[in-house]
Amino acid sequence: MVDAALVHACADPALKPAIVERFLEKVGTNDPLALSIRAGSRVILVPPAKTPDEALALVRRFVGEAEVRVGITRYPAGVGVKDPPEIGVDLFEPCANLRLGSALFGKVWRIVVNWYGAAVPEAFDDAVLAWRTGTFEGKAVFVEPDPGPLDVTSRDRKPSVGDEEEHPPSGEPPPRTEARGDAHPTEPRPLDEDPRRAAMRIDLTGAGRTRRP
Repeated sequence: MVDAALVHACADPALKPAIVERFLEKVGTNDPLALSIRAGSRVILVPPAKTPDEALALVRRFVGEAEVRVGITRYPAGVGVKDPPEIGVDLFEPCANLRLGSALFGKVWRIVVNWYGAAVPEAFDDAVLAWRTGTFEGKAVFVEPDPGPLDVTSRDRKPSVGDEEEHPPSGEPPPRTEARGDAHPTEPRPLDEDPRRAAMRIDLTGAGRTRRP
């Protein structure tokens, strides 16, 4: 569990701390050197990094060829990067990783809420799923434009995740608007549909014992 003081000090202020904390509970880790690499549905096995420099070397090696997630928010390291050397070791510093990860999740959250038309409770679960897969309703959420601040002044606004402490939910979640229909959002497409993603499984466990990148 990420310390609440770190959330208040480093998380994107555009998100309520309650939302950030729930986000971290769902996808976060206490290991600042956490690193996962996937090519399609396959996991690329690499030796655990012992230092930020070792972790950074692995990121630079695979970013652009596979999905690389790093740090306490499992931030997608390739987002907005044109050249691997642009990626810095700060991705493995907890405060910097939390700042970047919460800001990007905030955009994903706003995209999903705008789709629903209100911050309904189920929007949070879909935002977490979109964070994990990189897609929502067929769109690549990490590169989609940010829809901007949510309208929290509407008299018809439904309770959001961040409102739960002040306004505990009662009964069943409110129904979705008639304009959206009753269908749940279609299952997001996995990140591996990006043509830049590698399609082969690479097991580097043995290689990592004799030579580090």
